[in-house]
Amino acid sequence: MKCEICGNEYDKSFEVIKGGQRHVFDSLECAIQGIAPICDFCGVRIVGHGMEARGKFYCCAHCAKSAGQPQMKDRMA
Repeated sequence: MKCEICGNEYDKSFEVIKGGQRHVFDSLECAIQGIAPICDFCGVRIVGHGMEARGKFYCCAHCAKSAGQPQMKDRMA
């Protein structure tokens, strides 16, 4: 299968189904570039839980608070 990000044809490519759409990647790096959400405040790719408020995604509580969502808190333990 051919990676939709880099175009590499690799015998260990894998499929990811997200929102009913099929994606093919040859590495986790390409999968992150292809489907990981982007923080609406700082623009970083969100790899991990992240957080969502009012339909926007944030990588951490600091970014959420900076974007006007003071109720957001990072999960601790």
